[in-house]
Amino acid sequence: MARENKDDHSTAPKAPQEDTPSNTVKDPDNWTTGGETMTGAQASYLRTLCEEAGEAFDESLSKAEASKKIEELQARTGRGRDH
Repeated sequence: MARENKDDHSTAPKAPQEDTPSNTVKDPDNWTTGGETMTGAQASYLRTLCEEAGEAFDESLSKAEASKKIEELQARTGRGRDH
């Protein structure tokens, strides 16, 4: 017969509740580094999205501006939404 452990004090992290906001998703306007130059990865992906959307690529965007533009162009092109 298996013995039940009544003192189970698991240290495993609890799954976040559905209505609990994630700290991994922040508004780009609230990023501490949002004013810095966009990253190389952002620039590369944004250039691809701009080509697909028929828009000019603006290399002077900040990290936060690039993030917002990426979201805008993903919505318009459908790219990156389900993958």
